[in-house]
Amino acid sequence: MLSIFRNSGAYNSNNKEYQFWQQDNHPIELWSNEVIRQKLDYIHLNPVKAGFVSEPWHWNYSSAIDYNGGKGILEVNLIS
Repeated sequence: MLSIFRNSGAYNSNNKEYQFWQQDNHPIELWSNEVIRQKLDYIHLNPVKAGFVSEPWHWNYSSAIDYNGGKGILEVNLIS
C-alpha cells in the first residue's frame, strides 16, 4: 500500500515522497440551506453507493443517523 502513495507522490512536485490525499479540490460555497442539504445528502449516500450499507443511517460514523432521529457516535449540531 505504501508503494501506491510513493508512486502518487512521484508525480506531484508539491511532495517530497508520498501523496495520500487527492491533490485537486474544488470548494463549493454553501450559500443556502438547499445547497447545504444537497451536500449533506451526497455525503450521507456515499457509503450506500459504495455498497457498504443499504441505508445511510446504517453507517456508524455518519451524521445521517442523527438526521433520521437517532443518536450517532459523534456529536452533531443539526442544520435545519
